[in-house]
Amino acid sequence: MAINTFETQLTGGHPNSLGNTEEVVALVLKDYDKLQDLYDCYKSEDAVVRLRVSSAMKRICKARPDWIMKYLDRFQSEISDLDQPSAKWSLAQMFMWLDEKMSGEQRERAVEIMKHNLETDDDWIVQNNTAESLAYFARTNDSLKEWLIPQLEKMKGSRHNSVAKRAQKLIAIL
Repeated sequence: MAINTFETQLTGGHPNSLGNTEEVVALVLKDYDKLQDLYDCYKSEDAVVRLRVSSAMKRICKARPDWIMKYLDRFQSEISDLDQPSAKWSLAQMFMWLDEKMSGEQRERAVEIMKHNLETDDDWIVQNNTAESLAYFARTNDSLKEWLIPQLEKMKGSRHNSVAKRAQKLIAIL
């Protein structure tokens, strides 16, 4: 049984396609109260649904960052524990986009989540987006920069060309 109508709308089709993600985003952007229904779809058993939820949340974050800020603590405590690459790389991007709105505690928690994901997840998209976001935060945080540079040095030897190139680029920036 589906969690709600959004789960049904986000199900099916090619796993790498957006499916009905854009339609769902449009519905949510018209009615803030529907954001909770979309968020609930992170509990779906279907990994494709959860991927599309992450994609939808990023789009909503860009359009209405204030709405996502109301969910930030829940993203940090609930969604950060999902063992799904799309959730991890989406969080890294949203943390960067929401930086100016975060409290100091939320920022510290975001950095800890991303450090953990960078150290433990081998997905190339997670590594690229997380390294990019951590480098963004490191520009004003010397201790994070000191931690990140050795991580990026390791990433230069990645079997994923995009990860190795991104690490090299970020080291040059830092």
